[in-house]
Amino acid sequence: MHPTHNTLSENVRTQSVELLNRHLAAAIDLHGQLKQAHWNVRGPSFIGVHELFDKVAGEADSYSDLIAERAAGLGGVAEGTVQVAAERSFLIPYPLRIADENQHIFAVAATLAAFGQSARDAIRQSETLGDADTADLFTEVSRGVDQQLWLVESHVAPK
Repeated sequence: MHPTHNTLSENVRTQSVELLNRHLAAAIDLHGQLKQAHWNVRGPSFIGVHELFDKVAGEADSYSDLIAERAAGLGGVAEGTVQVAAERSFLIPYPLRIADENQHIFAVAATLAAFGQSARDAIRQSETLGDADTADLFTEVSRGVDQQLWLVESHVAPK
């Protein structure tokens, strides 16, 4: 840990940085999965879904920034290379050979839901550690992911 005047104990900061880095890897993976969907989607609603996936990818990129900057601000190192993300992400790998917009919508929704659930779990873990600010950050991420999930799932016609 780097020296800091942050008043959280080094133990709390160390555990928070570990939690943040776990989610940083997944956020980087999430961004990549969304770009994969953006580049490869095909179907009658192509332009709308293509643009949506690009917007959602931009939001995922902003989550990476929030998470990484918090880890660094706590005196830790933000471990955000692609190699680290590939090794540590807890997300299920994205199916590479799909093109159909409905299959992409399903895959993207599932990935967003998994990341959102993990962010909610991280809220509780951060609170248990006594790090309210990291819990607040994960609340912001969770709220954002839920909104993006709603936008993606809105492209599925009700049955």
